[in-house]
Amino acid sequence: MPLPMALARFNRRVTNRLTGTFAGRLPGFGIVEHRGRTSGRTYRTPINVSRRPGGYVVALTYGPDAQWVRNVLAAGGAVLETGGRRHQLRNPRLVRDPRRRPVPPPVRAVLGLVNVDAFLLLDEYGADEFEADE
Repeated sequence: MPLPMALARFNRRVTNRLTGTFAGRLPGFGIVEHRGRTSGRTYRTPINVSRRPGGYVVALTYGPDAQWVRNVLAAGGAVLETGGRRHQLRNPRLVRDPRRRPVPPPVRAVLGLVNVDAFLLLDEYGADEFEADE
């Protein structure tokens, strides 16, 4: 069961503004840059993110219906700022795994406490692919 949406609203108004100042530079954190589906506005949402072969994985602590997740799925990708670098991501897909295998063991334990089993997998463009698509 994802975290309550009331907590998501609080985080969007308060916590995200604070974490947004450092989330793009600390390990395990990132900022996903995505475009609104109807407004076209660019949003920057702080997230917890883990590296995986060929890309990244995000535990969906508020579930797959969070607006930023819906925006990334509709757009077919996003930009992730993590470790002080920007990564162009593509091929977003939702997966459920009750064993939480997409994330490292310490993260699995924490996610188990809040019963999170939904993840967003994203592939990273190679440098040559990104330049060719621009």
